[in-house]
This record gives sequence, structure tokens and C-alpha cells, in this order.
Amino acid sequence: MKRKICVVTGTRAEYGLLSNLMRAIQQSTDFKLQLTVTGMHLSTEFGLTYNQIESDGFVIEEKVEMLLSSDTSTGVAKSIGLATIGFSDAFQRLKPDLLIILGDRYEMLAAAQTALVMQIPIAHIHGGECTFGAYDDAIRHSITKMATWHFTSTESHRNRVIQLGENPERVWNVGAIGIENILNLPLMTKKELYANLQLNMEKPLFLITFHPETNLQTEGIYPLLKALDSYPHVNLVFTKANADNGGRQINEILENYTLKHDNAYLFDSLGQLGYLSAVKEATVVIGNSSSGLIEIPYLETPTVNCGERQAGREKPGSVFDCTLEVQSIENAIKSALMYKGPYDQIFGDGHVVEKIMTELKKILSFAIQKEFYDI
Repeated sequence: MKRKICVVTGTRAEYGLLSNLMRAIQQSTDFKLQLTVTGMHLSTEFGLTYNQIESDGFVIEEKVEMLLSSDTSTGVAKSIGLATIGFSDAFQRLKPDLLIILGDRYEMLAAAQTALVMQIPIAHIHGGECTFGAYDDAIRHSITKMATWHFTSTESHRNRVIQLGENPERVWNVGAIGIENILNLPLMTKKELYANLQLNMEKPLFLITFHPETNLQTEGIYPLLKALDSYPHVNLVFTKANADNGGRQINEILENYTLKHDNAYLFDSLGQLGYLSAVKEATVVIGNSSSGLIEIPYLETPTVNCGERQAGREKPGSVFDCTLEVQSIENAIKSALMYKGPYDQIFGDGHVVEKIMTELKKILSFAIQKEFYDI
């Protein structure tokens, strides 16, 4: 009998990272995929991206509604509570043998704590990383302690998971899962991309994604936009912020900005193909998304990393850090535009799904019991 593996996804970016693994589970003779969708996927405000998941050929077993219209800290905390209730009902119906969670968002915290109480074993992807500018850091390490098996993106991240008391025999450095998409997905040509996004073919492209720093305020978007005012000859392509504390406020600011600037474009979601194609054609990627540090260098595009949201992460030399001040951002953009390489590939060779599937098949019994591993 196939063992049931439940994969949870709550954001467009996360789905893009997980899609190849989901397909491998779906096609496996050993496992049955149970897909649970939550968070922004189910929100009209964020593009109802569950439709993209279904059009990609996946069957969504459960939809867990959780997002409130508020993105205050109180609203997010209440959304976690709603998610916990929803996941408890979904997991009771699905009865999965294993839950796979990626990353560090609050939706995944709700899924993990529900699975822990319901005695559903957890495998965690991208543990052991640090992001000092967001409360995601604490969520990520909390999920590590609730999970039994761990798939990290670098050896230093693997060591950090072990430092948290996890048995080395259940922690594997497989590399960053998003690299596989970059190496295997046929991307759009510049002509196709520009036509799809209705951009000016005569102008270069900046790709911008700015999320709120959940430990700080959202005012950092203002100096970023001020710095971008210096580039009227560039297509400024923005993707919306996540549903974090202050995310809706940032999106409202971006909507107003794009209405006043005919070279600025705002998208709910570009989709995996659109996003990676835009990265490939961009002269620089700007913002504070983790993809700028992990996946973007593999497409040989420089990154301007704004603020403290990703502080603590490993990053290659093609990433230029700046503070959330106009002059600092302008200087970082200028440095990035002059950068010619090298583009260090520090997050593995891209054969991540194969490595994860190999280890999952070796696990004879999915169990939740584990001991604390003392170094």
C-alpha cells in the first residue's frame, strides 16, 4: 500500500519551489500525494493562485481558509488560529503518514503544530537558516524541533539543525530546492516575456519584490521607490508583497506608485515561469526576497538586497546589501549594474528532488518519536 505524503503550500513562491517534488511524489509507486492548499493561494487579493496549481495538473485534496483581511500582528495571530482549526479538520480527513513543510512562514507553523499534536510525522525543507530581520527565524527553528527529518540547503545549515539537537542520521544537505527549477524549466524569450507582461521592448528590466520586515516597520518601501525614481528609462516590474504584517500596506503603496509612473508595473503573481524568465532578462533584481540570495545567482543576475529581512543568510558575491536609505540603495544598484561576475553557486547542484525522494524511500517507518541529540 502506498504511504500518504501530505504537502502543504500557502504562497506562490513556495509552490514554485515544491512543484517538482510534488510531481515526483505524484508519479511515485511508493507514495500517494495529498496536496493541501492554504493562505494566499485562496485569496482573490493575491491572485487566487490555487487555479495555477490545478492547471498544472495537481489535485487539491484540502483547502484551508485562514487569511483575515487585516495584516496587523493581531490579524496574523488570529489567522494562525484559524489555520490550526482548519488543518486539524483536514488532517483528520486525510490521515497522512507524513507531512512535508518548506520554510518558515506562519502558515507552516500552524500546519506543523497541528501535525505535532495529531502525531503526524514531519519532514522539513530549508531548516537551519537564519533571517534576523523577521520573526520567520523563530518559526523556522520551531518547525525544526517539531520535525523528524530535515533537508537543508547547505552543509552549514545542516550543522545548525544538528546543533538544535537533531540526529545527524536524519539531516541531509540536499541543496536549495529552487535550483532544480532553474536548471530544468525552459524559460521564455525576452520577446515572449515582454509581450506577456506588456512591457516596453526598448527599455531594460528591473525586477522588484519587497516584503515587510516583520520585526520592523514597513516604511522602508518609501526610500526604495525614491531610489527607483532615478530610472525612468527602465521597466520597473513589481510583484506584490506577501500577506505578512504590513504586506497589504506595501501593496497599496505600490498600487499608487504604479498608477503615477508609466514605466512601473505591479503583478499579483508572475507564476514560476514568468518570474524566472523575468529574472533571466532583468539587469538587476531588487528587494528583500530570499530568492535574490538563493536562486537568482544561478541565472547570473545581480541582486540588490535591501534592509535586514534576509540578514544572517549565506549569500554569494553577486548580492549587494544596502540599508533602507535612498543613497545606500542607489549605490547598491549602481554596483550591481556594473557587476560582471562571478556568480557563485553555493546552494548545490540542483538534483534536490532526486535526493529527497531517495531518502524518503529509505525510511522504513514514519514515526514521530525522536531523542535530543547532544553534541
